[in-house]
Amino acid sequence: MDFHRWIETISSWVWGWPFIILCLATGLYFSVRTRFFQVRYIGRMMKLLFRGKASGSGISSFQAFMLALSGRVGTGNIAGVATAIALGGPGAVFWMWMIAFLGASSAYVEATLGQIYKEKIDGIYRGGPAYYILRGLGSRWYAVAFAAVTILALGMLMPGVQANAISDAFRTAFSLDERISAGIVVFLLSLIIFGGVRRIARVAEIVTPFMAIGYVIVAAVILAINCQQIPAMFMLIVKSAFGIHPALSGVVGAAVSMGVKRGIFSNEAGQGTAPHAAAAAEVPHPSDQGFVQAFSVYVDTLLVCSATAFMILITGMYKVYDSAAAAHVIMDGAGLPAAMNEYGPVYTQMAVDLHIPGFGSGFVALALFFFAFTTIMSYYFQAETNVYFLFRGKRTSLCAINILRIWMLVVTYFTAINEMTLAWNMADIGVGLMAWFNLIAILLLQSVALRTFRDYESQLKAGIRQPTFNPAALNIKNAKEWEAAAPGHFLHRQG
Repeated sequence: MDFHRWIETISSWVWGWPFIILCLATGLYFSVRTRFFQVRYIGRMMKLLFRGKASGSGISSFQAFMLALSGRVGTGNIAGVATAIALGGPGAVFWMWMIAFLGASSAYVEATLGQIYKEKIDGIYRGGPAYYILRGLGSRWYAVAFAAVTILALGMLMPGVQANAISDAFRTAFSLDERISAGIVVFLLSLIIFGGVRRIARVAEIVTPFMAIGYVIVAAVILAINCQQIPAMFMLIVKSAFGIHPALSGVVGAAVSMGVKRGIFSNEAGQGTAPHAAAAAEVPHPSDQGFVQAFSVYVDTLLVCSATAFMILITGMYKVYDSAAAAHVIMDGAGLPAAMNEYGPVYTQMAVDLHIPGFGSGFVALALFFFAFTTIMSYYFQAETNVYFLFRGKRTSLCAINILRIWMLVVTYFTAINEMTLAWNMADIGVGLMAWFNLIAILLLQSVALRTFRDYESQLKAGIRQPTFNPAALNIKNAKEWEAAAPGHFLHRQG
């Protein structure tokens, strides 16, 4: 068995139906236990984005939101959505929405736990699954295993798909050699990751909203041009999702699988990445970041991913591949070459070009560059947090961090010039392994997260404008950063 087939086999094991069921069931469980807070508190989620300020130890809620969103909004929002439609049909979009809706509750739980068990290392708040596994579950081997898997996933397996998509889109739009694209990405990335957490947060704060808003505006223009076809597009998505569409009935299983797979890859709900950004925030109650991170799942999937899906589907620039029949079962886009078997950012580029000739390829390539670049930047921050977890207090920690920085630059360059299919399979293994570890951990720690949620909700119902957190009152142990502060410690920061 060659290396490519070996990687593909491992990916299929990690992403089997047990994992898909675990993702959906976990999201549904937490949604029910919180009485679907993701609907009831959506207004508060948006308000919390702009509350709180950065401190000497932590970043602001908005910076944490953008740092996490920069990780969520990446290649998956363009190339990932196109891949999901190509392999799972338009119905995959429905299941991406479903995993985002249910996954928002998982995102709340993991982000809240990240805040509860955060630590101050070298004067900066650090946290994530490894930290709450150690302190919440008291399992050192599990925490070390997650940290090691995360460093492997974010430092080696996942950057490639982001860098590869950039070089692929730049080649299509500007006929730019992959080595030149890779060199540009590596140079800019080195300027940021050697600047530390605060520089990463500042870049994310500026670049992420700019790129997301511009991309959604272009999608809105294309939808407006094709407004009469919107109802038919939604019907196509729903019919394909449940196998009602005659031509697509054979890919309904792939629709669910690809929708969940690409949905999690894009919004990262339950994967264990966002808690790293959530833990870095300065907030008066852990649930504040839980709400903010739940909202970031909506922004990623329901807004940005949907923008890509709508542009592709409403312009007909797609075709669906049935792996069982080993053939394309539908092809709506007359502009697509009949022999074109490749899928990825080119679908979106052709969709935009159809209505804005000469603009689509370049625009999507630049959007993809910003999306993917900030995601690699976020991957580094999360990997660095886990390196600190493994080497904290040791003289080797700075050396380990510098090795990680150089390693990520090397990996980013060489995977940018590799094969796209290999990059996706490697990234899927990284995402899946992290999610397996993290979903089990948050289910085991559910009582802590749900107690914190009920405490937050009860304070809101009592008319308290800004709830505060006292872990001792909730019988939550090992929340050292919170134990050191009085219940009203952060009130003066909130205005």
